[in-house]
Amino acid sequence: MLEAHRKYGGIGTLLVIKVSPESASQFGELVADPVTNELLHYTEKPETFVSDRINCGVYVFTPEIFTAIRDVSSQRNDTATLRRVSSYEALQPATRIPADFVRLDQDILSPLAGKKQLYTYETMDFWEQIKSPGMSLRCSELYLSQFRLTSPQVLASGDGTKSAIVIGDVYIHPSAKVHPTAKIGPNVSISANARVGPGVRLISCIILDDVEIMENAVVTNAIVGWKSSIGRWSRVQAEGVYNSKLGVTILGDSVAVEDEVVVTSSIVLPNKTLNVSVQDEIIL
Repeated sequence: MLEAHRKYGGIGTLLVIKVSPESASQFGELVADPVTNELLHYTEKPETFVSDRINCGVYVFTPEIFTAIRDVSSQRNDTATLRRVSSYEALQPATRIPADFVRLDQDILSPLAGKKQLYTYETMDFWEQIKSPGMSLRCSELYLSQFRLTSPQVLASGDGTKSAIVIGDVYIHPSAKVHPTAKIGPNVSISANARVGPGVRLISCIILDDVEIMENAVVTNAIVGWKSSIGRWSRVQAEGVYNSKLGVTILGDSVAVEDEVVVTSSIVLPNKTLNVSVQDEIIL
């Protein structure tokens, strides 16, 4: 993408991807020249279908972008100075956009489209929009499946004889310790210095550094934060609806789940100790 940006010679390049026409309206849609890749038209979440190419939210800009931002602010200041308001308007709460507030889509991308200033780079790789913490699990799943194709040696394997049973795409950091009787996968990432005890079951989860999961605990559709611990026979679980607020259970840094406690569809902030079961809770 950076090489393409340098070749185009514009002030900015947008990463774009092709999606289904049904889902395109959820994003910024755009039209680009099929030969030069120049951005010709851009509109944010249109009510009617414009294009099946969407803005991925990844950009490469030259320093000239700051000039464009400054010009937007200056123009807004000038407009505010020249505009007359009635006495009624003057008494109403301010609804005007502040002069120092610049909207990238409406103030930069749309006005510069078709002026040989902005270009597009279309990716054929996977892409996901991350608007909720739970989408991290979906992205981890995509990366693990990518490793299966490009770097299979990175992924773990095991049949339960000398190492844990591994199902599907699983990453285990070399410094992590996983008991041979554990069952891991699919879609599991275990980070540095994690400790996974006997009989543990892990499904669709991210286990961060220095986490300890004690014997016979179950973790599914969850993200377990650094230095957290999950007690014996406990469960940390959720339905796995990635884009829902509580579709994935998340334990913050240094959270302790005591023995035989069930944490379901909840978010737990750091340094908390849970000695009773919770469901659909945000624990501050």
